[in-house]
Amino acid sequence: MQKLELTWIGKGQELAVEPRILLHDASKDCGDPNADNMLIHGDNLLALKALEQEYAGRVKCVYIDPPYNTGSAFEHYDDNLEHSTWLTLVVPRLQILRNLLSEDGSIWISIDDDEGHYLKVLCDEIFGRQNFINTVIWEKKYSPQNDAKWLSDSHDFVLVYAKRKEIWRPNLLPRSEAMNNRYKNVDNDPRGDWKPGDLSVKTYNANTDYLSSSACL
Repeated sequence: MQKLELTWIGKGQELAVEPRILLHDASKDCGDPNADNMLIHGDNLLALKALEQEYAGRVKCVYIDPPYNTGSAFEHYDDNLEHSTWLTLVVPRLQILRNLLSEDGSIWISIDDDEGHYLKVLCDEIFGRQNFINTVIWEKKYSPQNDAKWLSDSHDFVLVYAKRKEIWRPNLLPRSEAMNNRYKNVDNDPRGDWKPGDLSVKTYNANTDYLSSSACL
């Protein structure tokens, strides 16, 4: 059965990168010399290929902020690539990043409307649609852009994929004392402390009484 995929001119002709070796430049050392942190200077594709040799299958979390391809010209990179060229450049980097992820690892990708929807389909192909976690909304503007020519774009996206969704779980932050202090038990509810919440519920069920109108600690 033929699979659904995104196609473009140049697909399958991505640059084949030979294995690389990272060279230590002591003149650029900073911070704790005993730490395992690295700051790599150079082309990110070559750097990723070098990391792949040692870190394949070992990285728990990846965050990348690729060029959005907005049509703008910046000092250090061209953000005005032909659409097919942009996709061709992104593919080998995503493939190596997938190889770097551990089985319970995840990747978080910042993007906006210019390439975000194409990137989603491309990531479905590389990481597997079944491993898509969510699209996180990042509000970049608090107020509407009143001088927008069309519509005000108030947010960007963060696409989240797991290496294996069935075993990946978010690393939740512990509750602080300030959070706990928001909950009280003024009616001695045997289930514990609670605070008022949204009274609406999509489908009523007697088993969700109180749970739909309050949040229990």
